[in-house]
Amino acid sequence: MSLAIVHSRALDGLKAPEVTVEVHLANGLPSFTLVGLADTEVKEARERVRAALSNSGLDFPFNKRITVNLAPADLPKESGRFDLPIALGILAAMGHIDPERLVDLEFAGELSLGGELRPVRGALPMALALLRAAEGGRARGLVLPQASADEAALVEGARLYGARHLMDVVEALRPAGQGTGATLVRTQSVPDEPALARWGLPDLREVKGQSAAKRALEIAAAGAHSVLMMGPPGSGKSMLAQRFAGLLPELAPAEALESAAVLSLAGHFDARLWRRRTVRSPHHTASPVALVGGGSPPRPGEISLAHHGVLFLDELPEFPRAALEALREPLETGQITISRAARRHDFPARFQLIAAMNPCPCGHFGNPLKACRCTPDQVARYQGRLSGPLLDRIDVQVEVPAVAPEVLSRSPEGASSDEVAQRVVAARARQRARQGRLNAELEGAALDQHATAEPAAQAFLQSACARLGWSGRAYHRVLKLARTIADLAEADHITSAHMAEAIQYRRALSST
Repeated sequence: MSLAIVHSRALDGLKAPEVTVEVHLANGLPSFTLVGLADTEVKEARERVRAALSNSGLDFPFNKRITVNLAPADLPKESGRFDLPIALGILAAMGHIDPERLVDLEFAGELSLGGELRPVRGALPMALALLRAAEGGRARGLVLPQASADEAALVEGARLYGARHLMDVVEALRPAGQGTGATLVRTQSVPDEPALARWGLPDLREVKGQSAAKRALEIAAAGAHSVLMMGPPGSGKSMLAQRFAGLLPELAPAEALESAAVLSLAGHFDARLWRRRTVRSPHHTASPVALVGGGSPPRPGEISLAHHGVLFLDELPEFPRAALEALREPLETGQITISRAARRHDFPARFQLIAAMNPCPCGHFGNPLKACRCTPDQVARYQGRLSGPLLDRIDVQVEVPAVAPEVLSRSPEGASSDEVAQRVVAARARQRARQGRLNAELEGAALDQHATAEPAAQAFLQSACARLGWSGRAYHRVLKLARTIADLAEADHITSAHMAEAIQYRRALSST
């Protein structure tokens, strides 16, 4: 036959819509035409497919007019994932493989010039889309390069097959009575074995002193609150931030799959780190697009790659103002919407922000060990780089003071990361049992119902808000923070002591 149809999938944000690869061979002047809104990477498949077929000992129709259509025509296609389906379509149109065996399968994979199959981005989103299609009545298997199939096997219930070479696929699809009779080997789901979330991470015990900052990080980890640490250079802000991930519990299977899908879309997923929380720490020269996502086609940014993980922004005031302001909505909603003229993409972005900054340009404002050389205007201008609306969305704002060398030498070791993590796990379990979510995610009626405070504590908070001029958002965030402190203390209601500690964590900048 001169017409063959092969099924594949494109990437559209976190979605993986179905793509039909139609290959037609006709008489006429020899040519190889690709249509269907194909990107440059896809158009280059012509050369890869031609060389892969020839070097694999397969026929290529050099004397035919080859037309490949990637439908639907209005869906952008990018990357080399269509190399394998295009090659199979050409072989099916020539009669070298059985077209009937293509009906119940989908294919994606990049070809080397020698015919080896190379992994592609987005294996997990493709497997998830395949599973949703099967629930809708279109049950197909997905053939991927072996490395991509191993990654996609994290999706339970998807019918996946892995192959290392083009010939592995061709021999399994030849007509009955031809070829070697080889079959595609199904890739099994990997066992869901919990990983050690704190394996290889530095221990909190190594940070000498800074008991107030350690307490703030424990509270933030227990309730999924954002943190801003401010202090002079060398006071331990980066050390504390690097140890924060060790205080968090490992991801639940559903959370791990969401995080892995985003990382797979960007080509950053590593199966060895399954169920470990991602830590992203972009440099302060990062652009708004690098931080929140964008481009053409839109790709997830650092905030989405840190989904269910930690985003550490060191030297926070040095980031471009536009990049920082772009964080405001994701901090509130847990997702980012990237709109373009033709398409709109939604990426998850429920990350935990850990930020660090110096109090002034020289870094020593308020440092008892070294005099500050900045003028009051310089200090105000430096701290003014952080807008009020952004600071309003950061729950915990804690000072990390300089520690004298003699204090460092005799400071006793504090609690280890494992000890703090156990308290964090207990507090999170208490929150989920009570309200089904963490305290930082409480809103509206749920916040009124579960963050109940004693009358004295409620009056204390109202008085503090009036005196400090806090907004309604700050009021609710202090209430969530107090609820987390109460959970760590295993208290049913928020007391004045819990409220006082929560209020103290909102005053770092206002006190400088």
